[in-house]
Amino acid sequence: MVGTQLSARDFFRVAYENRYTWDAAFPGYTADVSFTHNGETYTGQAKIGADFKAEVTGIADETAQKIVHGQLFEVSIHRVRRGFEQTHGNNTFSYGETLADGSVEILMGGKSEGDRYQIRNQEVSMVHRHIHGVVVTIHTYSSHDTGAGYLSHRYDSIYHDPKTGEPKGGLSTFEDLYTEVGGYSILSRRTIETETESGKDVQDFVFSNIALIAAA
Repeated sequence: MVGTQLSARDFFRVAYENRYTWDAAFPGYTADVSFTHNGETYTGQAKIGADFKAEVTGIADETAQKIVHGQLFEVSIHRVRRGFEQTHGNNTFSYGETLADGSVEILMGGKSEGDRYQIRNQEVSMVHRHIHGVVVTIHTYSSHDTGAGYLSHRYDSIYHDPKTGEPKGGLSTFEDLYTEVGGYSILSRRTIETETESGKDVQDFVFSNIALIAAA
C-alpha cells in the first residue's frame, strides 16, 4: 500500500508539484484566436501578460468575447506556480480507496474539508472540489508530458449542487492541444462538448501565430 511508503500529504504533494506551470520569467504571449460555436466563427486577438492577466480584443460579439476571455482566464490561473504549502498548508490529507485502475483516493480535511482527489502515476486523475457554492467533479483520461510537468489532454467536468447533489448543467468533455513556444507549453486548441437538453453544444477555440512578448 502506498501509505507504507509516503504519507497521504506527501503522496498528494508529488502529484501537485508534477503539474506543468509557468516560471517567474514567463513573459506573456499574444495569439490570434478563432472561436467557433455551433457553426458561427468569431476571430480576434488574445493575450496573456507576464502578470497572467488575460485580454481578448477584436471580437465584436460581447458574448463570444466573454467566452474566449473565460477560457484564457482558466488557462492562466492553472499555469500560476504556487508553492504546495501556500496552497495546501491549511489542509489535512488521508488515504481513501485504491481503485481498480490503480488510482489512489486522497481525502481532504481542514480548510478543504469534503474535497477529494484521485492520483494515478503521479498525476491528479480526478478532482472533486467545493468552489463558489457548487461542487465540481473533473475526471482526466489522458495527459501531455511536457518534460517539465503534465498537462491534461482529455478530461470532463460537471457541476452539482452541494446540498442536493442535483447536476447544474450537463457534462462537458474537453480536449486540449498544446504547442511549445520559446520553451513554454501554450494552449493551441481547446474543444468543449457540453450535453444539453437539445443535444450537444460545441465550442472550438484555436490559437495561432502564438508569440512570446518581447521584454521592454
